[in-house]
Amino acid sequence: MTKTHSIPRLAITQGDPAGIGSEVILKSLANPQLHKNCHLVVVGNRDLLTRTYENLTSVTEKTDPLLPHPRQLDIINVDLPSLTDIIPGVGNQASGAASFAYMERAIAQTLAGEFDGIVTAPIAKSAWKAAGHDYPGQTELLAQRSGIDRFGMLFVGRSPFTGWTLRTLLATTHIPINQVCQTLTGELLTGKLDLLEECLARDFGIKTAKIVIAGLNPHSGEMGQLGTEEIDWLIPWLQREREKRPHLQLEGPIPPDTMWVKPGQAWYGHSLVTNPADGYLALYHDQGLIPVKLMAFDRAVNTTIGLPFVRTSPDHGTAFDIVGKGIADGTSMQAAIELAIDLVNQRLASSRQIE
Repeated sequence: MTKTHSIPRLAITQGDPAGIGSEVILKSLANPQLHKNCHLVVVGNRDLLTRTYENLTSVTEKTDPLLPHPRQLDIINVDLPSLTDIIPGVGNQASGAASFAYMERAIAQTLAGEFDGIVTAPIAKSAWKAAGHDYPGQTELLAQRSGIDRFGMLFVGRSPFTGWTLRTLLATTHIPINQVCQTLTGELLTGKLDLLEECLARDFGIKTAKIVIAGLNPHSGEMGQLGTEEIDWLIPWLQREREKRPHLQLEGPIPPDTMWVKPGQAWYGHSLVTNPADGYLALYHDQGLIPVKLMAFDRAVNTTIGLPFVRTSPDHGTAFDIVGKGIADGTSMQAAIELAIDLVNQRLASSRQIE
């Protein structure tokens, strides 16, 4: 990012073309304010976007008059061998190859300096695998292509009731539950805490953050009665981190079933909540994402931290079961674009101050 441009330049990948990516992109881009605040370029296939546009105008009783026709959009067109192999609602080898190609193009042009960030529509991991691309998800591809091994999945949601922002980082992501205990180590958590501290300072301007760390076992082990991980290493690790980071307020390990009470109160505007945390560190996928999706399913944004550029994504999947019905909600995609704009602006402002 340099000072040669004043507004964010964002690439929006189309995602799996058999899913709802095209629909939520078109619906989110019906918001004219987004186009005023950044330069948006869709990386995908124009013909498939046009197919979705025509379907939306035919299946919905009241089409948004601002819904953009693909010919009105800036599109980096990625040609596909055969559009007939793309079957709406069915993820397959062809749709996986297409979504992977969109990602590779967006990453390459972003690393070349043409974009400040990428907003990714959902993909189907099974379709990627069918196409010969064996990655746990888009996050890992982004990290590999960027040449980094320090990265994390941060989920961000802004409450429509209070304006409070929920930020939840996952210590482990797409692994089976029976591998969580073997994967979690003090070294791993230190790396995730480093990333969260850096992200809060650089992207949100919070330099003296309050961060809550979850326990692993029910009741955080209850003094070893319900699991010994807390006593064996998690509590000693946290004490060392407090000594290393006196400028941070580190709380934990908080029992997983009660850790989300204050965030819920802050989200919905409960009068008794005081001083909610700036960030939450969950130890495994569902421990962090069940509460996030319960509170903010249509507003949460998946943000990859640690990359040399901004990456956001709506916190939902391809929703193959509703493709073509015109009922997909574009709110999370719009939130992903809005957050990407905010994060890029924060970074651009910081770079100007340094210069």
